Amino acid sequence: MTRDEFNAHCAAKPATTHVVQWGNADVWKVGGKVFAICGWADDAPAFTFKVTEMAFEILSDMPGLRPAPYLASRGMKWIQHHAAPGLNDTELAQHIDASYEMIAAKLPRKTRTALGL
Repeated sequence: MTRDEFNAHCAAKPATTHVVQWGNADVWKVGGKVFAICGWADDAPAFTFKVTEMAFEILSDMPGLRPAPYLASRGMKWIQHHAAPGLNDTELAQHIDASYEMIAAKLPRKTRTALGL
């Protein structure tokens, strides 16, 4: 997945917002909460997303994936796809979708209603 494809995928999700921060990273949010980040690792895009506890245990050991720097060190279950082989584009998109759903589901009901979720 390219950075442009990542941004297009995230932009297609309902009620998302995009900011560029943290050293030119594309940060995608729903209801003001981050669900996906694309930054750089060794001149290649690095994609970061939230996962379940089980997925964190499985994905952390896969080549090209790692616990997300900063986020995982604080006990959060976030994974970073930073090198090959990692995930294929379909799998990466599915994990980004799941991250969006997890973040959106934890928003207060009033916020979800206001966002049309």
